[in-house]
Amino acid sequence: MFMSNDTHEEGKGSTRRTALRGLGLAVGGMALATGPGASAASAAQRGGVATYVLVHGTHSAGAFWVPIARELALRGHRVVTVDQPRHGAEAFVAESYQRQDLAAMAVEPSPLKGLGLDDYEARVTGIVRRAARNGPVVLVGHSLGGVSVSRVADAVPHLLHRICYMAAFCPSRVLPTADACTAAPENANAVSPVELTLGDPDRLGVLRLNFRTGVRGELALLKEMICADYPDADFRRILAGMQTDEPVAAYAGRAVGRAATWGRVPRTYLRFGKDRTIATALQDRMIAEADAATPGNRFRVHDFPDASHVGPLDPTPVADALDTLAGRRG
Repeated sequence: MFMSNDTHEEGKGSTRRTALRGLGLAVGGMALATGPGASAASAAQRGGVATYVLVHGTHSAGAFWVPIARELALRGHRVVTVDQPRHGAEAFVAESYQRQDLAAMAVEPSPLKGLGLDDYEARVTGIVRRAARNGPVVLVGHSLGGVSVSRVADAVPHLLHRICYMAAFCPSRVLPTADACTAAPENANAVSPVELTLGDPDRLGVLRLNFRTGVRGELALLKEMICADYPDADFRRILAGMQTDEPVAAYAGRAVGRAATWGRVPRTYLRFGKDRTIATALQDRMIAEADAATPGNRFRVHDFPDASHVGPLDPTPVADALDTLAGRRG
C-alpha cells in the first residue's frame, strides 16, 4: 500500500555562498507522529512486509518519490513518503512567488525560518516508530534527506532494518554538517545557483529560489544541477514540484552518526555518477569516512554511473536496488 504524507504537524545562520553550495535539490521528508514504539523491535524480528520510509531533500516534498514508491508498492512493499515541516501538503507558497514579484520575494517573511534538523528528525522518528510496529523498516534519504537518516539512526537504531543514502549527505566527524560536506574540495565541481538566490538568507532564515523563472540562463543552471540528462518537459515537471524556501539551519545542523548507534545499522549508498549537486567525488569521500568509522559495518554501494542528482528518469533501476534491501540484514 502506498501512503503519502502520513501526518501533518509540525540556528544557526549560514552565509549565502556556503549554504548554497549545500543545495541538494531534490528529495527527503519527515512526518511527526507519536506513540510508543515498544512493540516495534519485536515486530521487526517477526519479519513480514517491509515498510520503506522515504525522506525527500531540500526545496522538495514527499511527492518526489511517487514513481519509485509506486514501483515498490507494486512489488508488495508498504511505502510512506513524508513531508518535512512546511513542505508538501503543508507547504508555504509566498504570495510574491505567485505574482512573480522578485523584489517582494526578496523580503517576504518565511514561516520556515527557525526550523532545523531537530524538527526534521522528530518527524521522521515519529513515522519510523509507527511503521516499525508492523515489521521491518528501511529508511531512505535523498540529498539533504541524508542528514535526517543519520539523525534518526542515532535516535532509534533498534527500529531500523537498514538505512539507505541516495546521492545524499552522510556527514562525518571531519565533515559534520551539510554545509561542511559541500564546502569540501571533493565538491568543487558541483554547480551552485548563487546568483539565483532571492533576498538575504541570514535575514530571511531560508534559502529562497525562484523555480518559476523564465530566464534561459537560470533554467540552464537549474537543469545542470538537477537533471542535465532529462528531456526539457521532464525537467519542467520536476521544477513544478520544487518549493522556494529551505531553512538555512538545516544545512548548518550537525548530523554525525555515532558508531554505537547509527554505526550498527546496516547501510547502503546509491551512488550517482553524474551528480552536479553532490559531486560523485564527495559521495565517495563520505562513503569512505563512514566505512573508516565502522569498519565492521561498511556501506553496500550500488553504482549508477549515468545518473544525475535526481536519479534515472526510469525509476525501475533504483526500485530494483531498494527492493533488495528489505531482505538483507547485515
